[in-house]
Formats: sequence, C-alpha cells, structure tokens
Amino acid sequence: MPRNKLKTMARNRNLKLGHFIVEFATPGIGHIVKAAGCEFALFDLEHSGFGFETVKSAIRYFEAADVAPIVRVPSKEYHHIARACDMGAEGIMIPMVGTAKEAKAVLDCMKYYPMGKRGVALGVAHDNYSGGSVPEKLAGANERTTLFCQIETAEGAENADAIAAVDGVDVLWVGHFDLSVSLGIPGEFDNPKFLKAIEQTVAATKKHKKSLGRLVPTTDLGIALYKQGFDFCCYSGDVWVLRDALTQAMNTLRAGCKP
Repeated sequence: MPRNKLKTMARNRNLKLGHFIVEFATPGIGHIVKAAGCEFALFDLEHSGFGFETVKSAIRYFEAADVAPIVRVPSKEYHHIARACDMGAEGIMIPMVGTAKEAKAVLDCMKYYPMGKRGVALGVAHDNYSGGSVPEKLAGANERTTLFCQIETAEGAENADAIAAVDGVDVLWVGHFDLSVSLGIPGEFDNPKFLKAIEQTVAATKKHKKSLGRLVPTTDLGIALYKQGFDFCCYSGDVWVLRDALTQAMNTLRAGCKP
C-alpha cells in the first residue's frame, strides 16, 4: 500500500468512505472493512480501551488490506501524538482543537525538523524498519503524516477559519455530539446554533481548500452531508453495525418463527 495514500485522499474533494473502529481490533479487521468497500478506517483511542500495542498491530492489519489508517489519539499531549506516528499512523486525529495555536502545537509533535519538533526514531514501525538517508526519511515522514483537527467545541467552530488556514492542517472533522454539548444544545442538530457552527466550518474548509469529515450514523445523512461539503464520510462504527444487523435478524427470526 502506498504510504501516502491518506495524504493523497485529503488533497481532493472526492468522496472518501470509511468506518469507525472502537471495539474490534482482530487480525482480519482490515480485510473485512476493505471487502465492504472502505478506503480508510478511523481507529479510536479516545473512547475505546485500546492501547498503543494494539494500535501498532491494527495499523499493520489495515496496511495489509490497503485501507488508510487514521488514529484518533486521546489528547493533544506530545507522547500520545508522537507515539501514534512512530507506530505508523498515517493520519492523526486530534480531539477538541479550539485555536490555530493549538493546531500548530500539534504539528510540532507530528512533524520532524524543519517542520516540527518530533523526536527522531528511524528504522521502526513508521518507516517499515528500513534503512536509508536520514534527510529523506524525515522529509518522507513529514509528507506522509496527515492531520485531522476535530471541530467539536464552540471555540473551535468560531476559529474554524483560522484553524483551516494553518499550513499542515489537512482535514477538519466535526465532532457533532460534543459540538452540540459545547453550544449548550445537546443532540439538537437542527438548532440554529449548531447549523451556524457547521456553516462556519464548511465555509472555512472551502475557503482554504481543506477536506472536511465526520462520523455519520445513516447513509441518508452521509449523502446529505457530502452535498453540503463533507468529503470524508465515516459510516457508523463496528459496535453499532453489528448490533443493528443482529437486532434486525433476531427480530425477523422471532416474528417469522412464532408457533
């Protein structure tokens, strides 16, 4: 798999389809989502119980299946961001980015000299344990790593234009539940406050030619959001797809097998 696949995806506004992995990090997960038609997987460390050893294995599962891996780290701390990069995460998603200053600080953790201050580790997972020219390796890693900034606070939505303008920010990603909570309207996705925040974020990505994504629970919503300007569409998550499909089957069987 090309190691800059995700960066290439972020540089165009074509539809990109993926799936949220929050529970099942089995060896076959990469090929399962690939067989379903996914181009990327969002692997979560913020709300799951996954640790970095699991991340390291899961990234290889996705790479083997030609699925671009995005790792959502649990914080903006250096040790979370740099370790995920060292494990080979092609994309790094950062929760609750509120300002351009925060985005620039994240880039310092992600990028090697001269673009950032990330500590150098070569011949490890992120460069396939290979040798080679140090300057070329640093430049290659800087080119490959792709930054997804989550807009999920009132502050982040207000500063969406400034965040999108930062060189090195590749994608803005709306965290719709947290955004609604931050706006004081939990779950009210039709509320004018929420719609205004989305409009500001969409406008920022269009102005600065950045990609835009979010998690979508239904196909109808995914289609509507794509028409609005969201080109990274992460459809549902492993837990909910399994639960909903199993629930439907159980209900159908019970209804059809009544004495």
